Amino acid sequence: MIIETPNSSVGKLNAQEILQAINVTISYSGNPAIDNLSLSVPEHQITAVIGPSGCGKSTLLRSFNRMNDFIPDVELKGRILYMGEDLYSSEIDPVEVRRRIGMVFQKPNPFPKSIFQNVAWGPSINGYTGSLEERVEKSLHQAVLWDEVKDRLQDSALELSGGQQQRLCIARALAMEPEIILMDEPCSALDPISTAHIEDLMFELKQRYTIIIVTHNMQQAARVSDFTVFLENGRLVEFGNTQEVFTRPKEKRTEEYVTGRFG
Repeated sequence: MIIETPNSSVGKLNAQEILQAINVTISYSGNPAIDNLSLSVPEHQITAVIGPSGCGKSTLLRSFNRMNDFIPDVELKGRILYMGEDLYSSEIDPVEVRRRIGMVFQKPNPFPKSIFQNVAWGPSINGYTGSLEERVEKSLHQAVLWDEVKDRLQDSALELSGGQQQRLCIARALAMEPEIILMDEPCSALDPISTAHIEDLMFELKQRYTIIIVTHNMQQAARVSDFTVFLENGRLVEFGNTQEVFTRPKEKRTEEYVTGRFG
C-alpha cells in the first residue's frame, strides 16, 4: 500500500501505513492544541515529531494510545485509525489500545519494585498464562539490558542508573508485546552515553516495531528517524523522509526551524 498523506508537503510515501490521523483537532477546554492534522505513520519505521515547545507534539503522541483520556476537558475531533480501526470508537477498549500501542515517557519511571516485577507487572495483571520468567528475559534481551541485570533481577529497579532505568521502562513496554512504541523525549534526562544506548536500541527495535518519537533534539531526529513530522502551533507544516526534511525541506518555515533560526 502507498501511504496517502493529506495536508502534507509529501504526497505519497513508499511504506505500509499502520496509524493514520484524519482531520484531527484536539482541544483543551476549547483551545486547540492540534488543529486539523492529517498524516499516516509508516510501519516498521522510526517517525520523529519535531517542533517548538507548545506546538502539540506530546498531545499528538498521547492521542495515539488514548493517554489524553486521563486529562480533563480534552476533546478530539476527527479520526485516528490503527490498522483501519477507529481508536476512539465506542466499541474500542482503551486498555487494549494501550497494550498494542505502548509508551515510554520523558523521564525514566520504574515502579518501586524489583527489576523482575517491573517487567512482569503488565503481563501478570493482564492475565498472561505463559512463563513470566521467559517473558521477562525476552523483554530484557530486546531492550539490551539482560546481560547487565540477569544476576540482580530481585534488586530494586531504583538502584539502576538513569540509562538502565529507561531501558527497563522500554522492556516493560515490550513485555506487553505491542505493535507500536511511542517515545516522548526518552533521552532528555540522560547523559550522552546513555542516549547513544537508547538510539542504538531504537534501530534494533524498528525491525519488529513501529516507533514514534517526540524530540527537541534536531541532531537526534536526523540520526535516528526515517520520517519526520514538523508541527508549529498545532498544525502540520511538513511531513516526509527525514533526509529530505532536513536537507531539502519543501516549506520555508521547516528550513528555518531545522537550521535553528527559531524554536
